[in-house]
Amino acid sequence: ASREKLRLPKIWLPLGLFLAGTALSLVFSPSPMHGLVQLKKILVYSVLMVIFSTVRDVATARRLIQSWSAVAAAVSLVGMAQFARKWHEAHVLHVDFYQFYVTDRVTGTMRHWMTFAGQEMIVLLMLLAFLFFARLDRRSIWMWSACAALLGTVLLLNETRTVWFGTAVAGAWLLWWWKRWAAAAGPVVIVLFVWLVPGPAHDRFVSIFHPQKEIDSNEFRRIAFRTGLRMIEAHPLLGIGLDETKYHFLDYLPPDTPRPLPSGFYQHLHNFYLQFAAERGIPTMLMMLWMLLMILYDFFHALRKLPPGPGDARFLLHGGIAAVIGIMVSGVFEVNLNDSAVLMVFLIVVACGYVAVAPVVAPVVLPPASNTK
Repeated sequence: ASREKLRLPKIWLPLGLFLAGTALSLVFSPSPMHGLVQLKKILVYSVLMVIFSTVRDVATARRLIQSWSAVAAAVSLVGMAQFARKWHEAHVLHVDFYQFYVTDRVTGTMRHWMTFAGQEMIVLLMLLAFLFFARLDRRSIWMWSACAALLGTVLLLNETRTVWFGTAVAGAWLLWWWKRWAAAAGPVVIVLFVWLVPGPAHDRFVSIFHPQKEIDSNEFRRIAFRTGLRMIEAHPLLGIGLDETKYHFLDYLPPDTPRPLPSGFYQHLHNFYLQFAAERGIPTMLMMLWMLLMILYDFFHALRKLPPGPGDARFLLHGGIAAVIGIMVSGVFEVNLNDSAVLMVFLIVVACGYVAVAPVVAPVVLPPASNTK
């Protein structure tokens, strides 16, 4: 409408091939109607073009991340209020809080706690990159540090272990490039705090190593993983079809799977690499992996060409790398890039990162629509 030139970052090729493979999977699916709901994801991916075309400089991207951080901090207060309410409900009902809470955790303004955790992780990583690598005055540092503390607290209370892991690895990247001693000391302090301080976060952390049957999700994830491998083995090129994993999960269960099945969610494979390969085929999954690795390469390559010292481009690139790392690590345990709300936030971060890359890597510019009279 504005006749501004539409722009796509360098990742247009692997992204286009991934979307083409997704469409092929739908066409050759045994039940295409099941996968129609996944077509909305193609519209979500258009956010990458929209943001890259409208956010033209790093100053605008900085204001966007600042706005995100303020809103996310306010939503964190909503999550804390939800946690306090659930704690009170468990106390009134005289039930064990861990068992009461782990299947119905805080969601903020989202419908599911994992969506909430995925979004909060990305915003927290961008905010930490902003604090570490942008130019800030003393007053701003205190204000944004308070926002980061709220985000970190609600992420801890959310108790999504997959996001904890992704945040820890991506946060270590940021700490390493900020202060090397912090990269060594920070994770140790956090682990000791969660391990030694009693409470629901401690119980959830311990469940990684000592899960409580019928409560914690370790066992059913192993079943989902093995089932996904059998789907990929049977349909390596085009996959079983979009959204077909939940309709054919029982058909591909390994023969030695114990019955009844452990308590858990069997509608997807809890691993976005497996999920994309199983429902869309190995080549399509590799296109997504190519895109993610290209983002990491482009952002790191641009970082090396920046002049020394803090700046908006530096924080956008470091934050973008951290967001990709967080998504890729937590994606080993969850299908986060198939969640529209998380995917949209992620694509906006990637677009803002490529705004900082633009002087180094030339974008693809699409011609404007002809102005016929």
